[in-house]
Amino acid sequence: MADQPTAEAFLDDLRGRLGDLVDGSSLTRALYSTDASNYRVVPQAVLMPRSKDDVIAAVGIARAHGISVTVRGGGTSCAGNAVGPGLVIDFSRFMNRVHSIDPDASTAVVEPGTVLSTLQNAALPFGLRFGPDPSTATRCTIGGMIGNNACGPHGLSYGRTADNVVSMTWLTGRGDVITAGSGADALTVVPGLDSFVSEHLAVLRTEFGRFGRQISGYSLEHLLPENGRNLAAALTGTEGSCGILLEATVRLVPRASAPALAVLGYRDMATAADDVPNLLPFQPLALEGLDAQLVNVVRRAHGSASVPTLPAGGGWLIAEVGGADSEEAVEAARKLVAASGSADAVVLPAGPEATRLWQIRADGAGLAGRTADGKQAWPGWEDSAVPPEKLGDYLRGLEALMAEENLSGLAYGHFGDGCVHVRIDFPLDAGGTLMRRFLERAAALAAEHGGSLSGEHGDGRARSELLPVMYSPEALRAMEAFKALLDPEDLMNSGVVVRPAALDADLRRPLARRLRATDGFAFAHDGGEITDAVHRCVGVGKCRADLRGEGGFMCPSYTATRDEKDSTRGRARALQEMLNGGVVSHGWSSPEVHEALDLCLSCKACTNDCPTGIDMATFKSEALHQTYKGRLRPLSHYTLGRLPQWLRLAAPLAPLVNLAGRVPPLRRAMTAMMGADSRRSLPTLPRAPFRWSRRSKTAERAGGPKVLLWVDSFSDAINPDIPRDALDVLFAAGCDVEIAGPGACCGLTLVSTGQLTAAKARLRKTLDLLLPHVRDGRTVVGIEPSCLATLRSDLVELLPDDPRAAELSRSVRTIAEFVTSIGWTPPQAAEKLLVQPHCHHHAVMGYDADQALLEAMGCDVEVSAGCCGLAGNFGMEKGHYEVSEKIAQAGILAKASAAPDRRILADGFSCRTQVRDLADLDSRHLVQIIAEALRRSAAAER
Repeated sequence: MADQPTAEAFLDDLRGRLGDLVDGSSLTRALYSTDASNYRVVPQAVLMPRSKDDVIAAVGIARAHGISVTVRGGGTSCAGNAVGPGLVIDFSRFMNRVHSIDPDASTAVVEPGTVLSTLQNAALPFGLRFGPDPSTATRCTIGGMIGNNACGPHGLSYGRTADNVVSMTWLTGRGDVITAGSGADALTVVPGLDSFVSEHLAVLRTEFGRFGRQISGYSLEHLLPENGRNLAAALTGTEGSCGILLEATVRLVPRASAPALAVLGYRDMATAADDVPNLLPFQPLALEGLDAQLVNVVRRAHGSASVPTLPAGGGWLIAEVGGADSEEAVEAARKLVAASGSADAVVLPAGPEATRLWQIRADGAGLAGRTADGKQAWPGWEDSAVPPEKLGDYLRGLEALMAEENLSGLAYGHFGDGCVHVRIDFPLDAGGTLMRRFLERAAALAAEHGGSLSGEHGDGRARSELLPVMYSPEALRAMEAFKALLDPEDLMNSGVVVRPAALDADLRRPLARRLRATDGFAFAHDGGEITDAVHRCVGVGKCRADLRGEGGFMCPSYTATRDEKDSTRGRARALQEMLNGGVVSHGWSSPEVHEALDLCLSCKACTNDCPTGIDMATFKSEALHQTYKGRLRPLSHYTLGRLPQWLRLAAPLAPLVNLAGRVPPLRRAMTAMMGADSRRSLPTLPRAPFRWSRRSKTAERAGGPKVLLWVDSFSDAINPDIPRDALDVLFAAGCDVEIAGPGACCGLTLVSTGQLTAAKARLRKTLDLLLPHVRDGRTVVGIEPSCLATLRSDLVELLPDDPRAAELSRSVRTIAEFVTSIGWTPPQAAEKLLVQPHCHHHAVMGYDADQALLEAMGCDVEVSAGCCGLAGNFGMEKGHYEVSEKIAQAGILAKASAAPDRRILADGFSCRTQVRDLADLDSRHLVQIIAEALRRSAAAER
């Protein structure tokens, strides 16, 4: 690392040339101190270039100051390939464009920060795709894939990234910009490279390129004359240690039309691996291995319905088989099954079931972050590979080695290529000693089976030190000489591959201080260990993907800003650095922590959409609680955070409040007094809240299912027609209905503003009020999704020692959940609806019951996935309006504009407020749609 004067001079020069593209702030340095690996290396600065010239200039300045340079794409590197102590260059923010697609040549020209799914979408209209497809396709970049020589499931049929790169514009460590391609004269662009190949012919032919997934080290076999003198392929997989990609021309392949899946069950993973050689002659497009325990993680988290029907067994092979059409693919899959040695099998045609299974496989890295017994599991030996015919024996040896060291992990991977992914429960909180011993022994085991330390992730800081186990001294000297031709000063990602850093140096987890839950949330899923809870984030970066088109909701702030600090991962990194205490040094009250959490909408989508199950809404609430307890709070905490009380006080003054809301100067004054953005409107209060009406005190006992209708503060004070319609629906369903008495509040606004002591007191009162009805056999049915979600999830986390909390939580249902559970036949509506599910509804309860109910009513439903952008107090507060509006404009408002014939269904008060505030659109709650249908039906019968 450079000394302080050198570092300051470097930053001064860099900022002088590149301005605000350079960020040396403590928060940004914290965010980029790690990738998806075990390592923590704090950089001096981060550059987000807009052009090739920016990169060339920055590298020139770094070289002049002797500062190392590390490049980064999606930050999903598992081996510490994308962290460094000098300058980190993040290509994903701006240099992320597909310049062109040439369908005749089947090629594309892309910038290094282009996300793979962006390229796939650009190639789709031409019936083309990029062949290699890692599970992180929605956020990994082409530059990162080239850096690691990524493969993915379809590497089996389409080859590695190296096999699909035509040419590259490449910046060497010397500062030269070259075109790396293939052919007779391809090596002349690097002085001395021709001679290097001539001098090392023997070792290049005998030690490199022995089998397809030999990714460890450099792939120098591509330089051989018989392999086309392919410099582009040789530079692929050099992990940024031999220069920097500025632009790439890549090869595209035709898309398979409708592939089918053959899912084959075996006793265990090793037995499944034994069968791989028997299946390869069928030329499957992909052949994946999946441990049954990994699928059980999904079942436990999301229920059995989240997993498609699978054959019996302790492990599976998933073979994707192509065909001219779906029928031909299914028939080919059946032939593969017949030839297999599996005990049981299922064939899935292209469709939802196959898609769900692929998603489980794609989420493997996050799901495997916990072992079967819930221990934290880590990368390090997550990417070994052996020739496929040796895979079964290698897995048995690996399982025996883990058992000897009292370690465990869940295996999956690209079994058709002999590549195994497994995260292992190294006790990194105690240091790296056991990890080192295991990695050294595992490397020897892989070498004994003719394998590679890495099959697609690269060596990085995790495995570069182990390269002597699989390469001779002569081969290691050849790699060192190759790097010297391109980076003689060793400034390009130093410490990786050549002259490697120690594999147990710079480990992140051992530095994290232990932090136990105290008077806030219990963090029960992590045994009360906040340190373990925040390290659930392993950096897979799914929060950086815009998954709204696939029904995902995470992460709304990142989709709006494209800033790493506004992703779930970025916030987790800031919290992890808080525990390390190096760059972020003032605990919960650290400015960096609050800046990272500021744009978190507390939507809870990450609890459902992130495979690790991290809950950033809980961390934000905890951070606010620990920071402000016993201190003066922000104004909005006293107003928006205590809105239910203010609504009760305002009810008698409704005409005056409504008048003030219609007079712009008064409205602006009132919102300013609330700490809200002046562009926001005030809700129109009804003449009387629901609790004042006669119906709020009546009940109908029909002798049917027993219900306690819980009317939340918002439905009561702002939308009293909704609880009235809810009563009509429950009566029509034949329910025995009672209405919860006044004072039962979930404390949601207190929770979201971190007023947890007050929230706990409110929840205890609610338990007193509601639980007697539950013990009388009633199900608590509510109206507002966010309030229901609070009782379903936060209640037990805030009151873990009160057994009544779990009892009530189990008894809370949405209207849709309840009426579908009793088998009620709803009225027909046949409406065209645009549905905006509330984020908490999606994350905690799920929307399946509502979807089923609407379909039973004959409604034509389009779901707008993703947050509406208001998210309770978030979108109301000063400083959040622009982000809130941007989220809405790209989500529900864009959908509404595209489908003006659809009426909006939005159960959440926030969602209804947002579409009215920003676009003057009406929306209805589900019970209003059902009640209207009931009234129409009754009128027709008369």
